[in-house]
Amino acid sequence: MKPLQPNYQNRIDRVVDHIYASLAKEDPAGLSLDELSAVSGFSKYHFHRLFAACVGMNLAVFVQRLRLKKASYQLAFYPDMPIIDIALDAGFESHEAFSRAFKRTYQITPSQFRTEPDWTAWSAQHNYLLNKPYPMNVNICEFPGTLVAALAHHGDYRQLNQTIARFIEWRKQSTEAPIHSSQTYGLAYSDPQSAEPYRFDVCASVHSPIKDNPFGVVTQEFPSGRCARITHLGSHDLMDEKIRYLYNQWVIESDHELRDFPCFFHYRNLFPQVPESELITDIYLPLC
Repeated sequence: MKPLQPNYQNRIDRVVDHIYASLAKEDPAGLSLDELSAVSGFSKYHFHRLFAACVGMNLAVFVQRLRLKKASYQLAFYPDMPIIDIALDAGFESHEAFSRAFKRTYQITPSQFRTEPDWTAWSAQHNYLLNKPYPMNVNICEFPGTLVAALAHHGDYRQLNQTIARFIEWRKQSTEAPIHSSQTYGLAYSDPQSAEPYRFDVCASVHSPIKDNPFGVVTQEFPSGRCARITHLGSHDLMDEKIRYLYNQWVIESDHELRDFPCFFHYRNLFPQVPESELITDIYLPLC
């Protein structure tokens, strides 16, 4: 498929931002054809086709996928939340309507997903063709040495949420890294799109070395030192462009040398505790 011209892409990106914001504010008027076509600057007679060409799916499917994505996280990570409450929060009028849409999208019922999430099939439904031209504001900062509890994920990156669920369960059972008071990090040893074995550590700040545990969580330390930092606002699905900018352009054009420590992320808040449009993530590239 031939890509849209940059001006067209930018206008569709504005629409995507508007959709995330409208879902966060539970504003159905913000999702109307008249409103969205006005945001894009396209005639409503052409808007739907241009949106599908850019995003890879039609508007109704995209909006429903975002709603179902939040529901998926609630099913997996909030086991005590009733399914009917999750359905209503996702904008469905009944448990039955929610279950039909969920199974049509993920080929599994909400109850089955809650019991045994299939994150590989789930990931395939959230592979959007977005390519946002972010403003790249890079800051040089000193990152303080930070002791963390870490759980390593090896293998298919699409199964990362399974490791995250295991780490969350450890945090719930342990008093060493409370979800609401310790900081959450991710340590990216490799690029999920590369051929090399994928590893990603899910981490949380701690005050002292952690106790032995059956979850496989271990003590690790982020060393102090200079870093290049970009702050990303919004969905984690849209972070790649900023990460690739740091590697593909910024560091090549700068006079900085990279330190022997992986790129890492500080998740300053978490989904679905806050809407995706309100997520704040600091991306750090360690420098010599």
